[in-house]
Amino acid sequence: MNLQRHHANRLRVALGAAILLAVTGLLALSGLVHGRTDAGPRAVAPRGALDSEEQATIEVFRNTSPSVVHITTLGTQRDIFSMNVQQVPRGTGTGFVWDERGHVVTNFHVIQGGSGARVTLADQTSYPAKLVGAFPDRDLAVLKIDAPATKLPPIALGSSRELQVGQRVYAIGNPFGLDQTLTIGIVSALNREIESFNQRTIRGVIQTDAAINPGNSGGPLLDSAGRLIGVNTQIASPSGASAGIGFAIPADEVNRIVPRLIRDGRYVRPAIGVTAGPAGLQRALNLPKGVALVQVAPNTPAARAGLQPFRRAADGDVIGGDVITAINDEPVADLDDMLAALERRQPGDSVTLTLWRNGQTRKQSVVLTSGE
Repeated sequence: MNLQRHHANRLRVALGAAILLAVTGLLALSGLVHGRTDAGPRAVAPRGALDSEEQATIEVFRNTSPSVVHITTLGTQRDIFSMNVQQVPRGTGTGFVWDERGHVVTNFHVIQGGSGARVTLADQTSYPAKLVGAFPDRDLAVLKIDAPATKLPPIALGSSRELQVGQRVYAIGNPFGLDQTLTIGIVSALNREIESFNQRTIRGVIQTDAAINPGNSGGPLLDSAGRLIGVNTQIASPSGASAGIGFAIPADEVNRIVPRLIRDGRYVRPAIGVTAGPAGLQRALNLPKGVALVQVAPNTPAARAGLQPFRRAADGDVIGGDVITAINDEPVADLDDMLAALERRQPGDSVTLTLWRNGQTRKQSVVLTSGE
């Protein structure tokens, strides 16, 4: 009898435990456990105020992104069945609106080799673009689209003259084809030198650690006020992706070149009418640093100023000519230096050349002409 009572008690305990577990499960499913009265999503915590840096970044992007465009370059391809030639996408890049007339600035290498281009605005409307002018020596090009002025907010123009290492910068572009991407960094160095796509040296370049990747080329580099301070052009990377070292053409260079591309369709470098000799000539003759002249064209500023080239006499000896060592007292070490100095001036400007000939130095004023 006692044994039967013991088994009955164990059975009642087990049955009670099972009922308790079942009830607890039902309560949990119904949201009554832990004070829950429903099974809906949890309440979102109140949003706190954004800090001043976040607000400034949002404002820069909001104000500037409508001026940034996506550029698709086009190539030609022949259909293997119909043999018709058609345009197909061949690459992408970035640009920005220069003025309400539809001029768009980008890198020369973005459109190089293409048969056409399309520009997509921030509102995703797309327009065919025509090339207005390009200056490969500075990796700059200007396109034009026929779009309503209301869709073409020009970018705010700043200056690169007083930039300081450490100041904050923003890059907006289309890396890997991803539209309207913002990255943030600082000016990490100034006065860098890089090589353009036609092997000319570009001086005074801005270095930044803002992430710049393929597709960012031609996009704006901005200061904390949202003003253009450079045009992103290249990266230094062993992998081809951002490694924290990007380069931008300074805004002062851009503002000097772009208006002339719009006006003339090309950038005409001022000239004095001389041809420079090879570096080997200067080494062979132990000449000072500068530009040794091997030809002076007739009826040019150099000819009228009496400049003389190095040349050979009838007996084979070298007749000493002029070496340009400075322009307006700025030292000129080689041809690249001289071209850079001339590019900062206009045809019709007067400059003073410092000339070396046979150990003697003199100064001579010349009026620059158009380098047609």
